[in-house]
Amino acid sequence: MFSSFERAVAGRYLRARRGERFVSIIAGFSLVGIGLGVATLIIVMSVMGGLREELLSRILGLNGHLGVYGAAGPLRDFDALADKIRVVDGVVSAVPLVEGQALLTGEHGGAVGGAVRGLRQDDLRHLPFVGTGIVAGSLDDFSGTDAVAVGVGLARRFGLRIGSDLTLVSPQGMATAFGTVPRIRAYRVVAIFSAGVNDYDSSVVFLPLEAAQIFFQMQNEVSQIEVMVRDPDHVGAISRAIRARLDTMPIRVTDWTQSNNSFFAAVEVERNVMFLILTLIIVVAAFNIVSSLIMMVKDKTRDIAVLRTLGAGQGAILRIFLMCGASVGVVGTLAGTLIGVLFCRNIEAIRRVVESITGTNVFNPEVYFLTHLPAKLEWREVTQVIVMALALSLLATIYPAWRAARTDPVEALRHE
Repeated sequence: MFSSFERAVAGRYLRARRGERFVSIIAGFSLVGIGLGVATLIIVMSVMGGLREELLSRILGLNGHLGVYGAAGPLRDFDALADKIRVVDGVVSAVPLVEGQALLTGEHGGAVGGAVRGLRQDDLRHLPFVGTGIVAGSLDDFSGTDAVAVGVGLARRFGLRIGSDLTLVSPQGMATAFGTVPRIRAYRVVAIFSAGVNDYDSSVVFLPLEAAQIFFQMQNEVSQIEVMVRDPDHVGAISRAIRARLDTMPIRVTDWTQSNNSFFAAVEVERNVMFLILTLIIVVAAFNIVSSLIMMVKDKTRDIAVLRTLGAGQGAILRIFLMCGASVGVVGTLAGTLIGVLFCRNIEAIRRVVESITGTNVFNPEVYFLTHLPAKLEWREVTQVIVMALALSLLATIYPAWRAARTDPVEALRHE
């Protein structure tokens, strides 16, 4: 497409001589701008994608993909109901559990509201991010009516260790002759877990199913059956299949798209907005290519006229300046892609270095829910960014190259 003559001339024009440094500096800024724009776009999109996937996997892994509730209250005969749900195609597990709210207090004072979840030992052992995230104690002791498993955030807040007592105060008290008395019960900490989600580690505790039923006065009943599915993106079809199988029972089924839809929709909107905003960096750099090429065309007017008189056609001149502008775009895009990919591959190490140097918390888990900075490289998105940057760079060179090709050699050399 480009002859050796055209490549040689374009390369000569890109190497600035004395007196032409200003044009070269503008072209350099254009290259740096495109590189930074591409790198920033890749990094931000990867972090946003990683944040969504990490939140989706952890929040849904901890809370289930859908829940089966009684239409008029707690569920009875829950084991038989769970067995019927497990045979539905696409269902991975169905776990009966008791869930409620309580005031949590430690041995040395302090109180915080939290969620109490009661389930069997085997079910807790197979719960993602909890069963595999035990940092102290053991789930072997998670049985009886006085055991409790707590998160690392709650343990740190109250100074809890294995064997410490955690007191639960239920907002629904017991009616006595002297009025309503709050239900208060102390439980022995047998395990401390780290689920990787700050809110979960700081405000959720687990009781054995029997202990939770006693505490919340739900004998032989559970609050819901928590269901995990094979493909969370197609949870709607499985939800309909469960309703069809249990159509004779008074139940209601709620999936994660209904209970967490607004949260994940907000993440997706923020991701799209960031893409549009950061694309403007590349657009600005493309305008710098336009300005640098126009100045180059003005500076090379006499050279263009000489080339035309020596036999170079308008097409050759057009391709020479297209190559000059496109080279800046290609080099900037490749450099930005390399920087962005390397940054994403080492983002957690970079975060720790920045925090150690500045002494600040770059990624606060209390704000972003997660304990580490996630980044997931989607090569489809990286390809889209590369194509967009190259297309903008090429479009930016068309007008200046066309102006150069339209230069009249007679007018250009008249006053020489």
